[in-house]
Amino acid sequence: TLTSLDVLDESKLQQVDSLYKDFETPEKANKIVKLKHFEKFQDTTEALAAVTALVEGKIGKSLKKVLKKVVAKEAHEQLAISDAKLGGVIKDKLDLSCVHSPAVAELMRCIRNQMESLIPGLPPREISAMSLGLAHSLSRYKLKFSPDKVDTMIVQAISLLDDLDKELNNYIMRCREWYGWHFPELGKIITDNLAYCKSVRKIGDRTNVAGSDLSDILPEEIEAEVKLAAEISMGTEVSEEDISNIKHLCDQVIEISEYRAQLYDYLKNRMMAIAPNLTVMVGELVGARLISHAGSLLNLAKHPASTVQILGAEKALFRALKTRKDTPKYGLIYHASLVGQTTAKNKGKISRMLAAKAALAIRYDALGEDTNAEMGAENRAKLEARLRQLEERGIRRISGTGKAMAKADKYQHKSEVRIYDPSGDSTIPSTSKKRKFEEEEEDVSTEKKKKKKKKKIKEEEEEDD
Repeated sequence: TLTSLDVLDESKLQQVDSLYKDFETPEKANKIVKLKHFEKFQDTTEALAAVTALVEGKIGKSLKKVLKKVVAKEAHEQLAISDAKLGGVIKDKLDLSCVHSPAVAELMRCIRNQMESLIPGLPPREISAMSLGLAHSLSRYKLKFSPDKVDTMIVQAISLLDDLDKELNNYIMRCREWYGWHFPELGKIITDNLAYCKSVRKIGDRTNVAGSDLSDILPEEIEAEVKLAAEISMGTEVSEEDISNIKHLCDQVIEISEYRAQLYDYLKNRMMAIAPNLTVMVGELVGARLISHAGSLLNLAKHPASTVQILGAEKALFRALKTRKDTPKYGLIYHASLVGQTTAKNKGKISRMLAAKAALAIRYDALGEDTNAEMGAENRAKLEARLRQLEERGIRRISGTGKAMAKADKYQHKSEVRIYDPSGDSTIPSTSKKRKFEEEEEDVSTEKKKKKKKKKIKEEEEEDD
């Protein structure tokens, strides 16, 4: 409902700390404020639209109508507003003087406390039911900004996918290590983890290999190799109970692998539905990780291209800024196929260009109304053409005209004749330490003798004088 109340005793507003005392009972409250105008909403949709506009600091249609009808008649009066931002909008659009102060905030709190008594004909039960319904609608609206773009599912799916990969790796490593005590050669022959677990589950004890048919899991030549290795295996003997436990672990690995494949398909479909252009540009996994890192697709759309480029490399960025070194060129975007197929020299350039185009694709997906991936496909084609151009630059240099091929420099063979130095072959020093020490001592003694001789000659000369 939209309700307008008149303040009867404005002097009471000056006493902010004691204002609540005047609203302790319905009788006291009716002496301070009086109902001026009451207008109810037609349905929940209209109420939700009005509340959403208020939350965002805008004037809804119904509020605008009431203000024009009621308040404009008494334009000289001041309008008490609980939200300063909304007051500014009302002042600009309807030219009404608004007031917002601690006294007004306290007055609003007191009015809410005595709402049932101030508006006659509204049972408390109905008010609480309507308030709860509107609160739920508003929360739902805030949660799913747009019903088609539920990116929360993507954030959860990519997190779960990463967790599943970690768990799978741990389980497979444990399975290989555990069964490796019994049949160590099998781990070297079968490199694929899923095929290894399926084989272990089917074989059980290595003595059963000869009678087992593994053709539905392994190629013929590998199956023959496994059977040969089982006959001459160096593994230890294990009990039936151990084998059954290893089989249970293999079952877990196979189940998780199947679920992971199903989850990946789900993620692929969700990404194509929510962010088709971003998926075409960087792939579903990188796109999902970018959305997850930013929190939501809308948050990611607010990031500039330079941030999208280094998203995921924050630690390296701040370390580089702290130590005054070069900042990172790429973050999560490094795993995109376009960056992966580039040479190391051009990775930085391509990641920058890809981030710029991906930022556009993200905004188009988040805020655009179309759900096709034409824009993403066009931008990807442009990037691939640019990548080819960069790769060719090493072979062909663009001249002044831009068309003429650069002339190859004349080949000149420069040979340097290097003589082999045999001194590096031996680790034994050329002169012994003792000999070196003696030579040093001789040098010191000869120097001392020379000094003494000079001194003697000087003394003799002085005596002659």
